[in-house]
Amino acid sequence: MNIRNFSIIAHIDHGKSTLADRLLELTSAISTLHHGQVLDAMDLERERGITIKAKAVRLTYASSDGEKYQLNLIDTPGHVDFTYEVSRALAACEGCLLLVDASQGVEAQTLSNFELARQHNLKIIPVINKIDLKQADVPKTVQQIEKLKIPETPILISAKQNIGTKEIVNAIIKKIPAPVGDIKKPLKALVFDSHYDSFRGVIIYIRIFDGEISTGNKVLFLSNLEKFDVEEVGFFQIQNPSAPAGRSKTDKLSVGEVGYVILGIRDIHKIKIGDTITGAENPTATPHPGYRELKPFVFCGLYPVQPGDYANLSKAMGKLHLEDSSFFYQPETSVALGFGYRCGFLGLLHMDIVKERLQREFDLNLIITAPNVKYRIKYVKGRAPLRVLYNETGGDSSIIEIDNPSKFPERQFIEKIYEPYILATIVLPSQFVGNVMALCEGKRGDFLDMTYITEDKVKLIYEMPLADAIVDFYDNLKSVSSGYASLDYEFSDYKESELVKMDILVNNEPVDALSFVIHKSNAEFYGRKIVEKLRGLIPRQQFEVPIQASVSGKIIARENVRALRKDVIAKCYGGDISRKRKLLEKQKEGKKKMKQFGNVSIPQEAFLAVLQLDTK
Repeated sequence: MNIRNFSIIAHIDHGKSTLADRLLELTSAISTLHHGQVLDAMDLERERGITIKAKAVRLTYASSDGEKYQLNLIDTPGHVDFTYEVSRALAACEGCLLLVDASQGVEAQTLSNFELARQHNLKIIPVINKIDLKQADVPKTVQQIEKLKIPETPILISAKQNIGTKEIVNAIIKKIPAPVGDIKKPLKALVFDSHYDSFRGVIIYIRIFDGEISTGNKVLFLSNLEKFDVEEVGFFQIQNPSAPAGRSKTDKLSVGEVGYVILGIRDIHKIKIGDTITGAENPTATPHPGYRELKPFVFCGLYPVQPGDYANLSKAMGKLHLEDSSFFYQPETSVALGFGYRCGFLGLLHMDIVKERLQREFDLNLIITAPNVKYRIKYVKGRAPLRVLYNETGGDSSIIEIDNPSKFPERQFIEKIYEPYILATIVLPSQFVGNVMALCEGKRGDFLDMTYITEDKVKLIYEMPLADAIVDFYDNLKSVSSGYASLDYEFSDYKESELVKMDILVNNEPVDALSFVIHKSNAEFYGRKIVEKLRGLIPRQQFEVPIQASVSGKIIARENVRALRKDVIAKCYGGDISRKRKLLEKQKEGKKKMKQFGNVSIPQEAFLAVLQLDTK
């Protein structure tokens, strides 16, 4: 079978998209005259220089032995927040190219993606890129790859200069095994991605493991046993270098092939990524293992600026979830912001990308609340609500999970609070170890391990609270290491912590969307910072507006937004002082009444104030 299914995996900015362009050129999928990064079709991907969405494309290559090969390439993202995209792509492949920058060497996400590929039992071909750079250190990079115990010798290339591209394709053909499957068995197809087309409905990306699928077949999903007629099958192919890979219709897809199927589905909730499609009349006995359910790390609220856009936001959420099933959403309401959604993401960049895509692709104007994590609350005996997560063995108290600070119970009902911790793997040059260790300890991190990858490259492992890592840790890490440190992390466990809920009161009224949870030792510092920030963001009113930070009913910080004041005594050119006093007293009474009944409009910028605090 002359089919090869492979993926390109690497740390961010190691040259995946450029290598993909060279492979497209070599297989004549595109000409050499193109704008670059053909598979990165999203505006956001081009603006930020990163791959956000995994892409599947079929290439045809005629080798020197006269055989024609079908190469199914699935390009993957490199940032830690999009690891789920990488995992889904690898499940549809038999092998991968592990790309390493010769000037940077093995970095945190290189190690993480290598482990993912090994878990999927893939054939791994190491490739060292950017060998043409002056600062490239090929021997040292080879030494780092050897420590990963990959049996294959690294291929030396420069994707930018088109050096070594043929050697890569030859290695793909010779070293990556052909797909294994039986065309005579019942259809077994893995759903590894999807997107919504306004004309055709849901376009489902599939990899065939057994059997074949043709137009007119009747198929069913094993997760819900719903049956559908196949309207169209095909594969993805570059048809226009200035546009994303387009659909090429075909009669059928057989075992080992990667492509798409259209079933006329308009209800987006019927699609589950990782599901198995099989024949309705002769179904397979065992579904494909699929994907493990991911739990989001970072939560925030998304609300439309205009309340009338809530219905459009609901539709947009569903359609975007088809393409990115790693984010979670459910409806919620806020006193300050109205109807919206509580969303969960894999990281801060993931949150930012989803918000940007909703605004650009669906023409929405959104307010996003400060990010937070999911906490576990152990209630005092007899005070737990009905919605219980689980009971501790032998204990009388119950534990529930809370992902919204506004739902935090009163302190007297709480026995213990647990917060999520992560295992952070940081790869960096040895001269920055002191700076990075100080940063991690400042984020309440616990040192676990330090390993020298080479003489001047170190791997640090810390366990730290996720809440302290999601806001500014990555930016500070890059700052203290002059941009050389790289980060990868995974969930570790829940640990007991001294946490408090901080409420922000504007004009003596709590604003639920500004509430957040913080460690007790940092409460006063952050309380002062946020009220100072809000004082500059909330517009002045006709009356004085107090802004207060409160913990367990106790005010720990306060700032006032001064009132706009009309000069009521300007018309007095003299006369007795009692006349002026009378006018000033009248003004004072009016402002007092205004303050009692007045409403304060809070601008969008105020809800991001927690994100933009100067914590130095």
